[in-house]
Amino acid sequence: MQRTIDWVDGSVVIIDQCALPGIYRTLRLDTVDELIDAIARLAVRGAPALGAAGALGVVLAARAGGAVSEEAARVAKARPTAVNLSWGVARALAKLPEGVDAVLAEALEMLDEDERTNREASRLASEVVLDLCGRRPLRLLTHCNAGRLATVGWGTALGVLWHLRAGGFVDSVLVDETRPLLQGARLTAWELAEAGIPYRVLPDNAAAAAMSRGLVDCVLVGADRIAANGDVANKIGTYGLAIAARHHGIPFVVVAPQSTVDYSLPDGGSIVIEERSPVEVTHLAGVAIAPPGADAFNPAFDVTPASLVTALITETGPHPA
Repeated sequence: MQRTIDWVDGSVVIIDQCALPGIYRTLRLDTVDELIDAIARLAVRGAPALGAAGALGVVLAARAGGAVSEEAARVAKARPTAVNLSWGVARALAKLPEGVDAVLAEALEMLDEDERTNREASRLASEVVLDLCGRRPLRLLTHCNAGRLATVGWGTALGVLWHLRAGGFVDSVLVDETRPLLQGARLTAWELAEAGIPYRVLPDNAAAAAMSRGLVDCVLVGADRIAANGDVANKIGTYGLAIAARHHGIPFVVVAPQSTVDYSLPDGGSIVIEERSPVEVTHLAGVAIAPPGADAFNPAFDVTPASLVTALITETGPHPA
């Protein structure tokens, strides 16, 4: 299976997530500017995949010569909330004194490492889910996209599904559409269809109603930045899901690699939340759905307090330990 992001013959190659689900295509990115554009318009997205993009951005800058540190800083700032992006940049940049080949070797190791860590995190999380819900076919609800498209090649929250399915423990999945850019309806549904897992897409605002009707056994989500105390920044709408899950007594489980934990932040109050263009809300597929001149509040993420998280699992186990 093709990786979401990879290094092929001197170029960064990504699956273009802006084209899915209608068109499956890859893009070759040969310059830092092309990579930054792909990150900004979400052609490559998801915290673990952004970590890989950050490292490969340093490779592109190093091979081009010039002000590598300045170019790397531009990559790191392309999206402010997902800590993995700046983490990937910093880790690859640390190898620059050893030469371009060392930077590339570190980035390639990070690609392999991402698959290993997410497989382990999701394996551990699958056991936590079964302990919480019982060893039976489960009805799961997920938000945004935390599958292989959000990582190098496996997934975090959806990676749990791959493990559960192998044991016969998946009944079906409810997929939040995830407004305004529909990462759930476009990407998660595409991955589940590809895997042959029964699913239904639902409007974000229908999730609480589904819980009230007994249609959800567990909520599974990923994360873009985790504070030291376990507060979780994830796609906008996650906080509301956590509140609804707590009200209905449903486990709310977060799965992410350890690289998503930002120990420099004691709690989620200091997490910078990216705000995106109002056009993403006022238009749909290029067509205006609001009156001309309408403004919009369009945060890409929200912060879920640790008190609402039933379990937060990384490849090293529960966090905070």
